[in-house]
Amino acid sequence: MTYIDRYAHYLDSLQTDIAKAKGQGKLIVFGYTSDLDILLEWDVEAFNALLAEHLRELPEAVERGTIGSLEDFARIVSSYLVRGLGGEVEITNPEVCEFLEATFKGSHAIGGTAAQGSAALGAIGMPVVIHLTDSSKEVRRLYCYPNVFTVDQGELVPVRDGDDGSAPVKHMVLQYGKGDVIRLGDRQFAAPESNRLILDYDDLNTQLPIQSEFLRYIEENAKDFYSYSISGFNLIVNPGTLYQRLAELEPHYARVKKENPDCIIYLEAAHYTCPDIQKAVFERMGPQVDILGMNEEELVDFTARMGVATDPNSLESVLQGLDAVISKYSVKGLVLHTKDYALYCGQKLTGVNLEKGLTIGNLMAATKARIGVYGTIEDCRETLAWELSPIGLQFAEELAGLETKHYTCLVPARYNQHPKSTIGLGDTFVAGVQMGFII
Repeated sequence: MTYIDRYAHYLDSLQTDIAKAKGQGKLIVFGYTSDLDILLEWDVEAFNALLAEHLRELPEAVERGTIGSLEDFARIVSSYLVRGLGGEVEITNPEVCEFLEATFKGSHAIGGTAAQGSAALGAIGMPVVIHLTDSSKEVRRLYCYPNVFTVDQGELVPVRDGDDGSAPVKHMVLQYGKGDVIRLGDRQFAAPESNRLILDYDDLNTQLPIQSEFLRYIEENAKDFYSYSISGFNLIVNPGTLYQRLAELEPHYARVKKENPDCIIYLEAAHYTCPDIQKAVFERMGPQVDILGMNEEELVDFTARMGVATDPNSLESVLQGLDAVISKYSVKGLVLHTKDYALYCGQKLTGVNLEKGLTIGNLMAATKARIGVYGTIEDCRETLAWELSPIGLQFAEELAGLETKHYTCLVPARYNQHPKSTIGLGDTFVAGVQMGFII
């Protein structure tokens, strides 16, 4: 069966969905982390000058360590760039941060999967409530959306109106472009894809501090929420911290589900600093959440650690990788997002429109890629001019001819090889998926 393009149809439904949500006083919840992203203006020649001083040979594989020196920075960033990969790496030395801010010009943006997701829905007018870890004025003033709320003294208040006096938590973001050439001696290497690296110097979010009044508000008003999008476990590095947070949160989710069984709990994996933490999160959270989300790089890495080789260029291999995660971790369903397509694999959930969610997720992410900021509904409409990914269309056609073990839904992405931004696209996609839970 040929893929039927329903992008315009689902986009046209958003105004009605948002009006319905506002009329019923219902929202979408995002937890848990926030930070101040410093978007560094990429200068490939400045990076090449750094390589000339600090790197002699290109690493044979992607480096997964921490950045404690300029030598580490040169080696690790190069290993990602030449493979067109994105990721998240911890900085352990503040002098590296000082060097980056001095070498590359920077601008401020909202950081954190939950924080970016809430802003993306704020831009289209959907009311949301967000748990903030970084509640500084620098972060809050970036929320120019009156419909994004947080909890303060048991009440919902607009995020933009507050300031707790704290200093911002900074994450450095490097965004390189497809075709950027780096030099090592007389050898040259070109980036095969545009992508981004997030470089964290962050002691706050590694602890994932959770506000008890936020949890209490969500539990007491659970019937008012369509979905609960959770993330932020990926920055935890201490197993003791993880188990302490899970001890707080697991009964919380159970109470939310008891009060509102229709509330979809959606866990976005993101890039984990510590693989053992990711494994523990999947083991504990897999059976509790309705949907687990990840991108193809995360799927390939995670299944490799399970002993399953996943080829992202083969749909059958991707489906086998997803099945391995579903089977081992008792996940109801998995959402996979890539630059070429979005895919759901798992149980056919009732009361949701998965095709709609994947479509709006793709469209909002493509709009962010196209204009560099969170898009309005009209911005999204202009993105409809982008072509559907040929790879996504090919995978959709292949899927139509396959007998699949699980219910599977695939939506080709709208894609351009030279995006204006690659930052926050996955977070924006996750936000858009939540709109599929309003029917």
